[in-house]
Amino acid sequence: MENLSIWCWFIPAVVGVVCALFGYLIGKGTNSQISHTSELDILKNKNAKLETDLEQCKKQLTQKVDLVVPDEPIAPIIAAEALLPFNAQAAKAALGKTVKRDDLKIVEGIGPKIQQLFNSFDIKTWKDLSETAVAKCQEILDSGGAPYKIHDPASWPMQAKMAYEGKWKELHKWQEEHKRGKL
Repeated sequence: MENLSIWCWFIPAVVGVVCALFGYLIGKGTNSQISHTSELDILKNKNAKLETDLEQCKKQLTQKVDLVVPDEPIAPIIAAEALLPFNAQAAKAALGKTVKRDDLKIVEGIGPKIQQLFNSFDIKTWKDLSETAVAKCQEILDSGGAPYKIHDPASWPMQAKMAYEGKWKELHKWQEEHKRGKL
């Protein structure tokens, strides 16, 4: 009989533990599902708000804009070169030589023939060169044939920008540190 009383306690205890474990797992799954459902609802609300904002922006873009046409013609926009004056004295003081406005030869690595080559591609000013991609500079050099392919135009737009902006001391310092493109 003793044997039977142990089983009477043991079986309900095991069933209780198993039921508790299942209850815990089911409850956890439900909470997780509830959590994901609430996150989904929040994201749906945000999406709806963004779609509403997008529709408002589209309406604003499609609204008729009344343009005022002046009776007299508008003066042409001032060229950017006029905004950045050239100071020949400052250039001479920093570089130690006379510099003419938009002379591409002040860029380390550009000589008269390369300047002519760039001029033929309508790159005639420091501003033009400063806005030219290095890859385009290399294409221009390659178009000149083998003698021009050895040059490295990697720093030319940067040097031209310094000249265009009148940063003569910075240009001189850079050129001194990189004579013939070498450190």
